[in-house]
Amino acid sequence: MFSLYISPTPHSDIAVTSSREKMAGLKSFFLCVFIASFCAMASSSSSEAVKGAYWPSWNLNFPSSAIDTSLFTHIYYAFLEPNNVTFKFDIPYSTAMMLVNFTSTLHMKNPPMKTIFSVGGGDAGSSLFARMASSSSSRMSFIDSSIEVARKFGFDGIDLDWEFPENPRDMENLGLLLDEWRTEVKKEAVATCRPPLLLTAAVYYASDISLNGVFRSYPVASINKNLDWINAMCYDYHGSWDTSTTGAQAALFDPKSNISTSNGLGSWIRAGILRSKLIMGLPLYGKTWQLKDPRSYGVGAPAVDVGPGDMGVLTFFQVEMFNRANNATVVYDVETVSTYSVAGSIWIGYDDPRSVTVKIGYAQALGLRGYFFWAVNGDYKWKISRTASQLWFL
Repeated sequence: MFSLYISPTPHSDIAVTSSREKMAGLKSFFLCVFIASFCAMASSSSSEAVKGAYWPSWNLNFPSSAIDTSLFTHIYYAFLEPNNVTFKFDIPYSTAMMLVNFTSTLHMKNPPMKTIFSVGGGDAGSSLFARMASSSSSRMSFIDSSIEVARKFGFDGIDLDWEFPENPRDMENLGLLLDEWRTEVKKEAVATCRPPLLLTAAVYYASDISLNGVFRSYPVASINKNLDWINAMCYDYHGSWDTSTTGAQAALFDPKSNISTSNGLGSWIRAGILRSKLIMGLPLYGKTWQLKDPRSYGVGAPAVDVGPGDMGVLTFFQVEMFNRANNATVVYDVETVSTYSVAGSIWIGYDDPRSVTVKIGYAQALGLRGYFFWAVNGDYKWKISRTASQLWFL
């Protein structure tokens, strides 16, 4: 394992210090406090646009060096997981080398990127975070270790991807975690004379969750107070769990239900989230189905199974390749603001530059802070990423 160690600070009462040295030390201390406070205020009040993307660390065919940094402001390393007993981060040597390479590569790019490591992800499960957030001691173990990892490997911030708090108690504990996390980030910034780390979170597309018969709401007041922003995952509305009909998996509007990006973002705003802290998620992948009847192929058409791809998922790059190889019919659906393609019995729903153009305009009209992509390796010749970046004014 790659050990994380911070050398202890010598006890100040051991050395005999002159008055001049004491005064210099006090000046240095107050300067650190001023710098940290200024950076904290700048971080919390800045309205600079966020153009983010997650980088899947397991995709060895797309190294971080391949990212066109002119199109983004922040790149998230996905993912790290804390130990499920200690809730600290055990970093193997191979992962440590990846982290160093990730931050050094992106910081040296022109333009340089802000780098954030994301904790958790969809495969991590909710119970790990529920147990970690359930007591002050386990929360502090996690918080201290996360700050150590960020500083040791040169990250600019930390992102929490807890999918998803399962009940009201989990949501309450999430609020406590964010309160304590921000406090420790501020203290560390003052102690080290560094700008405070960014704190962000990937969250459900809506402010309320009603899954498995349990209703719960995110702690919006704590989010506003403690996080720099949240990444609302505005996708995965339809998929392999429902093979009976096709669906616009990231629909901006849905005339038949409230499962849509417009409804999700609206719920966050109605719940009181600061618009400067709300980031809209965009997918760089599509969902596939096998049609029951190739002659009936609109959004919501009858289907019998998933189509090509892992669990019916294709990246936008793969969708483009499929469409060309199969001479697919491509349709832009105005009603849902989404695109789908059809080739024989195969149906693929996804976003393309046309739908993303409308979504970017919609997010800007709402006064949101920016957007992010899952995931950066999914684009085709940067078509969607470039469209979004050029449209979003700073």
